[in-house]
Amino acid sequence: MPVEQSAVAPPVTSTPTASPAPPEHRPRWIVALAGLAAAWLLPLAAVAADARWLLPPLVLLATASLLRGGRTLLDRLLLATVLLVGLTTAAGLLFAVWPWGMAPVPVTGTALTTLVLAALATGRRPALPRPAWTDLFPVLGTAALVGYLAQPLLRAGDLAGRLTILTRGEDYLRHLSLVDVIGRHGGYVFLDSAAVRDQLLSLLVHYPQGWHLLVALLDGHLTPAGTAPGGADAVQPFLWWNIAGFGLFVLTLLWAAQRLPGPLHPLSRAVLTVVVGALVLGSQLPRLLWSGYPTETIGLALTVVLAAIVARPLPAPREHLVLLGVLLVGIGYTYYLFLPAAVVLVLGALLVHRRAVVRARRTALAVGLATVALAPVPILLGVFRANQTEALTATVGPDLTETWLALGGLGALVVPALLWHAVRIGRRDPAWRRWLFVLLVSGILTAAVGQASVGLGGELGYYFNKAGHLTTVLLIVGTGAVVRLLPVPRRGRPIRSLTAGLTAVTVAAAVVLFGGVTGWHRSLLVVGPQTWAQRWVHQQVDHPNRAAVVCDQVNRAYPAVDGVTTLVLDYASTYRSYLENICVSTLQGTTAQTEAAIYGLVFAEPGRTWQMLHAVPGEIRLVVVDPAARSRVKKLLPSTPEVRDRVTIETMFVDQPRD
Repeated sequence: MPVEQSAVAPPVTSTPTASPAPPEHRPRWIVALAGLAAAWLLPLAAVAADARWLLPPLVLLATASLLRGGRTLLDRLLLATVLLVGLTTAAGLLFAVWPWGMAPVPVTGTALTTLVLAALATGRRPALPRPAWTDLFPVLGTAALVGYLAQPLLRAGDLAGRLTILTRGEDYLRHLSLVDVIGRHGGYVFLDSAAVRDQLLSLLVHYPQGWHLLVALLDGHLTPAGTAPGGADAVQPFLWWNIAGFGLFVLTLLWAAQRLPGPLHPLSRAVLTVVVGALVLGSQLPRLLWSGYPTETIGLALTVVLAAIVARPLPAPREHLVLLGVLLVGIGYTYYLFLPAAVVLVLGALLVHRRAVVRARRTALAVGLATVALAPVPILLGVFRANQTEALTATVGPDLTETWLALGGLGALVVPALLWHAVRIGRRDPAWRRWLFVLLVSGILTAAVGQASVGLGGELGYYFNKAGHLTTVLLIVGTGAVVRLLPVPRRGRPIRSLTAGLTAVTVAAAVVLFGGVTGWHRSLLVVGPQTWAQRWVHQQVDHPNRAAVVCDQVNRAYPAVDGVTTLVLDYASTYRSYLENICVSTLQGTTAQTEAAIYGLVFAEPGRTWQMLHAVPGEIRLVVVDPAARSRVKKLLPSTPEVRDRVTIETMFVDQPRD
């Protein structure tokens, strides 16, 4: 072929040249040895340099670099995060039986070794995609919401202020005690219940512990060995882990909402980000923070990601199968109420893509067997060992008005939009039909939980409300179908562009206004004048409540003593004493010793005090924090000689606050 010439460049004469030498490749075994050595040398170096906090991000980046699903950096990092969450919940079974517990070096070394072996087996080299401009919308939206919701923690300057947050919902205190015991035990406590019999409230031994294990593991990477926070020092990091979990939940919502519609105009992405954020703040979802439901929060996040990749599968079938299985395990170990719906979604996806599953049948078989063996463990223990279905028979429960408002209001907008897309472009883009299937499965779960409650003699309540949260979240993701109907600007068409801009601003402003975000109008999705987000953000942490003040002062003045059970007695409010005892026993690590004096008693005085004193064996230190409570005890003890000699009364009156 003649060489082209130009007036600028002189003629080029071709000369024979030797063909380039092929690139040199290091032998595979050298790469393997180097990778395996680095997998252990890096954790050792990080711990020696007191930089163990670098190890979790290192494992995250290494995992993301070996995945191939997702087009953008955010896709890859988010998928790697949920993959590691699910794998860690399964690895907790190993942590409890091997001799190193959750020590950073063996945990990280094992994780990196697994990644090296996976890279060798698949032939993949570490590679990360470049960040895309589309990543900015979920990231900035999450940052804005987390910054807003973190305000109470930033204002709480002392322990009493932080305890005020925890005592809004007593569940927070029980979660804190479980994190503490798992951290000290080095793994799941349900695997060795006898070892923690004297350390933990029996109600928590078989509770789903995946989230608690994650927090305890990460805490161990933030502090030197043997100095993990405990007692009062554990309160602040525990609260921040709750905010981090809610942030992950918000990120998955924004990510899934933008993944569902496929390609979107930047204006539509901006509107969708505002809509999803406003619906999160304006619905009852921030109640997860207020009431202390971190396990449900992480369970929702994992289920949203699973639903998103069911609707739009990853391009690599084997990787897709692994993620589905790992997400099922993660849901099972964090919040198994959502596991039945997640299983149905996965089975439906496998049925639709059965040809791809057959082609990857070895991977499908291995993942399936591991998932079947691991995922049901917590739900089987909870149902058959701990009777955790008792809330189904409750005759009272949370008000369900907000659940019905969310299901009815969002469903009336989202479902027709999904049907419109499914009919018009269903063949070209089946994601819309799949999301209708996702909503159908979630709706059936919600209805089934409600029917089970009624059938067992209870009423629609606690678990129905929780299942309704899942359907609400999936409807919020489905708002992408509504936004997809909005006009978008077109080059050379100024009228259309102006119309699109005005429509976008109007829709975003309307959702923000009627979602109660600005405070100018109450949210249409909640009952009270304030949203749950506003209640959470504006709580008076600088004016601690009485339970927090009493708990703080009693914990400081009367540290735990071996062989002595410390109990608190307050004025006529039996619930106040109940909450104060939970708080003090959590900070002092004595939830097992005080269990009989806190749970299963009447909520009326003086009967409750009488039951408290008789339920606890051995020596009792009764801290009386109110004159009326002291009078009650002085009248009661002379008539109960069987407990009088083993009760020591300590008086420490706390005058304020009287809430």
